[in-house]
Amino acid sequence: MKTPPKILSLTLDPWQKDFLDCKGDKILCTGRQVGKTVVCAQDAAEFAIKNPKSEAIVMIAPTERQAYALFNKTLQYLLNNYPKAVVTKGVKRPTKVKIELKSGVKIFCVPVGASGLGIRFITCGRLYIDECSRMPEGVFSAITPALLTTGGDTIMLSSPAGAQGEFYRTWINEDSAYDSFTRFSIDSEKVVREREICATWTELQRDRALIKLEQAKKRMSKKEYAQEYMGEFVADLHRFFSDELIEKICVLKRPGHIPSGNMFMGCDIARMGEDEGTYEIIHKIDRDNLVQIENIVTRKKLTIETENKILELHKQYNFCKIYIDAGAGSLGVSILDHLLAKDETKRVITAINNRARSWDKDDKSKTKLLKEDLYNNLLALMEQGKIKLLDDEDLIASLRNVQYEYIMKEYQQTKLRIFGNYTHIAEGIIRAAACVKDKNLNIHIHYI
Repeated sequence: MKTPPKILSLTLDPWQKDFLDCKGDKILCTGRQVGKTVVCAQDAAEFAIKNPKSEAIVMIAPTERQAYALFNKTLQYLLNNYPKAVVTKGVKRPTKVKIELKSGVKIFCVPVGASGLGIRFITCGRLYIDECSRMPEGVFSAITPALLTTGGDTIMLSSPAGAQGEFYRTWINEDSAYDSFTRFSIDSEKVVREREICATWTELQRDRALIKLEQAKKRMSKKEYAQEYMGEFVADLHRFFSDELIEKICVLKRPGHIPSGNMFMGCDIARMGEDEGTYEIIHKIDRDNLVQIENIVTRKKLTIETENKILELHKQYNFCKIYIDAGAGSLGVSILDHLLAKDETKRVITAINNRARSWDKDDKSKTKLLKEDLYNNLLALMEQGKIKLLDDEDLIASLRNVQYEYIMKEYQQTKLRIFGNYTHIAEGIIRAAACVKDKNLNIHIHYI
């Protein structure tokens, strides 16, 4: 494993100092980007140093990538502050899943999957659950025994995801069943405005953060903003796909070959090197049988790289249709224009993004296809058992992150609003699944 670079020593906020001083079970419910992962990494590292006889320290999250974020910051803190305490050479040197101290204490990053199977047989002295509000319910029954014989502590950290789930029940201390937890809460606005100006938090950073918050207020509903940045549990925000439905549908393994005929791809285009781009590939056997073949996620790709990736996949899979997000003002518009100009893709590329489009061959039935329509189409396919998706932890996490609310305004029709902060894979799937409705396929012949 590559050694993380040294970073400047952070100046802790008062609430972070209080969190570190607190012993026992802890739950940290916050707005986004307040420093909860940083403080929990320091908490884990200091515990490992000060408790040399402790059982393993285990870090979990809905996906391995999310768990690794906390794990990597913990290693970074240890190497910056206790470099001689970490085994850095030989077979016991740090890896992406384990840190070992010379005292014998081990820190693990463990993928838990949808059911917690990955941690079921582990004994640990301290457990960190990152993105806890989005952890599948089945995981908690699997991980509870891991601390039974050690009497170890559980640290939960997350922003809320509606007023539901184990994270929420722990926070409200439902039925007095969570008395052992000390509760910490901080919102993003308070952190941005009151954090001490220092080398790692300059006035320029603060001013830019305040602008970002104002932009988020304009972009989000009041309820979504309250959840994401104020760290509030909002009862009117709900999960769009239930755990039961996801478990029923996400059962496939990647095939060892590419099926022939009726292949479709849905793409969610990433913004210039910031987000993750996704390519979701579905084999349409018939209208009642859609099977996902592949889920591909790319990071930090330029527009031309995204365009080339689509061309590469089309050459490989020979798609009947490629659906991309290419609404007015979006990054996908330029990619759409380029692909429409190419002979190999001009007949198959289709933009789906809040636009009127035809669903019949005579072009008589045009309707405005909204994102909500695409999500409802996927939900109906899932509920009717007409689609099967890959058993992929990132895909499952994306589906679990999709939330909805109803927007009600006086004298206006009630609207369904769908949103989420890790939905790029779901956005690709809803476009690929639109193939079940598309009757206007351009039949063409490829010559070899």
